[in-house]
Amino acid sequence: MKRRDLMRFAAVAAAAMFTVGGVQAADPMKVGFVYVGPIGDHGWSYQHDQGRLALEKHFGGKVETTYVENVPEGADAERVIRKLASTGHQVIFTTSFGFMNPTVKVAKQFPKVTFEHATGYKRAKNLGTYLSVTYEGRYVSGYVAASVSKTGKVGYIASFPIPEVIRDINAVMLGMQKVDPKAELKIIWVNTWFDPGKERSAAEVMMDQGVDVIIQHTDSPAAMQAAEKRGKWAVGQASDMSHFGPNAHLLSVVNDWGNHYIKSVQRVMDGTWKPENYWGGMDDDTIRIPSFNEKIPADVVAEARKFMAGMKAKTFHPFTGPIRDQSGKIRVPAGKTMTNDELAGMDWYVQGIQGSIPK
Repeated sequence: MKRRDLMRFAAVAAAAMFTVGGVQAADPMKVGFVYVGPIGDHGWSYQHDQGRLALEKHFGGKVETTYVENVPEGADAERVIRKLASTGHQVIFTTSFGFMNPTVKVAKQFPKVTFEHATGYKRAKNLGTYLSVTYEGRYVSGYVAASVSKTGKVGYIASFPIPEVIRDINAVMLGMQKVDPKAELKIIWVNTWFDPGKERSAAEVMMDQGVDVIIQHTDSPAAMQAAEKRGKWAVGQASDMSHFGPNAHLLSVVNDWGNHYIKSVQRVMDGTWKPENYWGGMDDDTIRIPSFNEKIPADVVAEARKFMAGMKAKTFHPFTGPIRDQSGKIRVPAGKTMTNDELAGMDWYVQGIQGSIPK
């Protein structure tokens, strides 16, 4: 079934798409998940669903989970979220930036339901936000990419021009500049989270332009597969994509949502849940880099692991100044580290990135 048909199906018959898992028990807590892509994307939605499965395994018959996949961002999302809220779901996780306003609207209508929205910034008494600080993994990706690149050109397949994506692009550039201040980062905006055809085409275009390492902010393994076919390097997104390109795979920046979902649901059960702005990173294993390609020089891997250890211990932060923007203006003074609020609103490129952010 084509993506547009899946979208139409989600809009017209969302109830029919509900998939229920977990062990049946007396009065289990019903927990709903809304995904922007298919759980088989091997990326973002797949990893959220792995978190759902971890939740089921942890609580057993105490919870009953429901997921709705392939939900377009916008009016369709609002209908799906409302359907979950009106069918007894006590906790609802909405997992894409474009679900923010629909989640806010439905949360107002169902004040007794607990909502959490991934990657957004709007909160209410019954609505919290959560995200993973993928920029930690991106910084390592940029460092390793620039270290192995023979052309000095790294490619970035970008989804949408939202702060999450912009700060990750900047983190890659900062990591690259640690190796080579003149390294070039080529960016192609594909305006989708999951479209294997577009992702593959973007990778091909960049490789034709001399890029020999591909980093992606989209969810299919198509870019990894394209790099494998042409003998280039690539970095996996959200899940471990090493099996899609065993030779091409440099590393994967993996999101692990299980612990957060378990803790949030436990707090709802205990009556201690409060709306918060949770940022999970390497310090609590929400962000992980499971392995490095054995062909990467040992000294590069050792340095990458030092960065990771520093981020885990919170002694190193990728966005510590001095950091200049494209115009040369100091945005982060020496010795200062950007706050979460500042990172959440990032709308500028760091010095060295060519081109402008799409409006």
